[in-house]
Amino acid sequence: MSRVNTYLNFMGTTEEAFNFYGSVFGTQFSSPLIRFSDMPADPNMPALSEKESHEVLHVELPILAGHVIMGTDMLESMGHEVRIGNNTTISLELDSREEADRLFAALSNGGGEKAEMQDMPWGAYWGVCLDRFGIRWMFSFTEPSS
Repeated sequence: MSRVNTYLNFMGTTEEAFNFYGSVFGTQFSSPLIRFSDMPADPNMPALSEKESHEVLHVELPILAGHVIMGTDMLESMGHEVRIGNNTTISLELDSREEADRLFAALSNGGGEKAEMQDMPWGAYWGVCLDRFGIRWMFSFTEPSS
């Protein structure tokens, strides 16, 4: 079965971020969290430091309507760099204004730039925020057609 997922990259904060997102959405990881140390060492690659070997290689978390977010920690020793602005925006189409407001409040708490929830000319109740981990979230609710 096909599904749509969003993959997020972090610099050492994947586990913290995904625990936070699980608390916001009231969900649990859909598979065990995999650390770099859980994988066999690649003899063609330099050994990872103790810190990096404990970083998250892969995690999956269902959020809404069957959508799953996945994440990994990027490795500084491999020259990886995550910058705010090169992350993917996650767009949530919600069933009520109340749910849009609840999720917007939770995810924008401690975050950066945002456009508050408001009625938009195209008919949606809409807002966007950058959360405290640098991930951009978009929220939209449109009244069902009668």
